[in-house]
Amino acid sequence: HSSILFLLIFPVRNRLREIVGASTNWKDHQQALAERTSLSQYLAQSQDELPAKTMKDSAVEAHLPLGSQPALREKYLNYHNSVRFGRILEDLDSLAVLICYSHTWNKELKRSPLSIVTALVDKIDMRKNIIYPDCDIKFTGHVTWVGKTSIEAKMHVSQCHDGAYTDVLDATFVMVARDPENKRAAFINPLKLESPEEKAIFQQGEINKTRRVELSTASLLKVAPAAEERTLIHNLFLNTLDTRTVSFRSRILSPNSVWMEDAKMKGLEICHPQERNIFNRIFGGFLMRKAYELGWANACAFAGCRPTLVAVDDIIFRKPVEIGSLLLLSSQVCYTEGMHIQVRVHTEVLDPLTRQHSTTNVFHFTFCVEKDIPAVVPQSYGESMLYLDGKSTASPNTPKTLPNTFGLERTV
Repeated sequence: HSSILFLLIFPVRNRLREIVGASTNWKDHQQALAERTSLSQYLAQSQDELPAKTMKDSAVEAHLPLGSQPALREKYLNYHNSVRFGRILEDLDSLAVLICYSHTWNKELKRSPLSIVTALVDKIDMRKNIIYPDCDIKFTGHVTWVGKTSIEAKMHVSQCHDGAYTDVLDATFVMVARDPENKRAAFINPLKLESPEEKAIFQQGEINKTRRVELSTASLLKVAPAAEERTLIHNLFLNTLDTRTVSFRSRILSPNSVWMEDAKMKGLEICHPQERNIFNRIFGGFLMRKAYELGWANACAFAGCRPTLVAVDDIIFRKPVEIGSLLLLSSQVCYTEGMHIQVRVHTEVLDPLTRQHSTTNVFHFTFCVEKDIPAVVPQSYGESMLYLDGKSTASPNTPKTLPNTFGLERTV
């Protein structure tokens, strides 16, 4: 389609800077952002004021030429001679933002008055285990659903190997539109559906939204566990009681088990200006890469072998991370089953002056290894809730086949 935006992956962030008028120079960055406040006059007062856009309007295709440009490989290469998945997460985040700006672009304005930020990563499903470091990678994506101020974008990644492109992953991101100062929600263009296939894709977006609301309402942080969940936790507790004593305090591990307390890993990042996004906050892709790498290391140390990523679920961006923050990352193996490991990474910022901790993100990663692994066993009530949360996240969903915008069948 002639409306598809084609580009290489590494100029994507430069294109985003042009769209919002951000400076590449840290010294000039504050001034450039201050100038954005005047763009508020171009914001729509209702969604009805904005022209409807089609899915094709936001279609983007980006290429990462690892095969034809060897100089690029160093940034993406890991020591297993594969591609660093954390770098792919960074590229997906940048591309999702560009897709949403493509949907909301007003060619009469030189700069966009919208601040589009990542709200959550709904799902990333891996389609193959190995991403080759010396073969070109193709990213494609477009808007699949819109609300009044939020946008769902789906992306597909494939890699050229032996002369043909094969699937690597499918990703679903949800972005929100804010005003130029990123203080309040802003309206976005409605979506015009042009075919039964597009209506099916949009309907899946509605289903995804409903599921997210239901999961949020049923969160164990808000409601008590269900009866079968309570029974499961009580049985886990009974299995760890020392039968030689009649005491609830005396706990022993059953064979081939590990206390959850002993399946943790922690990290710290000082958030430097180099990792800023176009709005002068820490780039969401950087946070995802750091969380993934800590989660991978946690799974690797727990299993005693190299884990393979199976899926990424429910990455929630609760609040932005400011430049200069101390970012604390905490990874926990919270559930295991057979050869699968469910890891939860929690990130928070510490204000060294007030000593206040604020949660910024929660990440869920599912890994697989090539051997059976120990069971993790909770001791405290809080750990038991993490265990149940991990178990519900790890439950496999039945893959569904949906047509994409351009009439090609693929599993999502």
